[in-house]
Amino acid sequence: MPPLPSVGFAPVRPMDVVRATYDFAAQHPEILKYVPCYCGCGEQGHKANESCFVARRDAKGNVLEWDTHGFGCTICLDVGRKAMQMYTSGADVYSIRAAIEREYAQNAEGRTPTPAPPAKKSLN
Repeated sequence: MPPLPSVGFAPVRPMDVVRATYDFAAQHPEILKYVPCYCGCGEQGHKANESCFVARRDAKGNVLEWDTHGFGCTICLDVGRKAMQMYTSGADVYSIRAAIEREYAQNAEGRTPTPAPPAKKSLN
């Protein structure tokens, strides 16, 4: 992964939180590409919380370029961090998305146009 860029301002959360959230976004697109963000960054072309941290990936999914928006946005960082904490505790993408949507429902006008995760496979 490329090093995190220097953004010229202090991040809105401690740097260890920022670094951990960017790392989670890089390593777990299968989670954050299905988790909406609620800060209004959809107007910048963001499709999901992953977009707040990762600007470009190669064909294999490796990060080529970071999006610096996450450095300065408490909502982006808090959504990503909650997703990371829930994932680490064993939650699946469906539970994570539902929890984020419940918590940020009051900010629905700022929600990114995030696709739903793939349907759960039936065990039949």
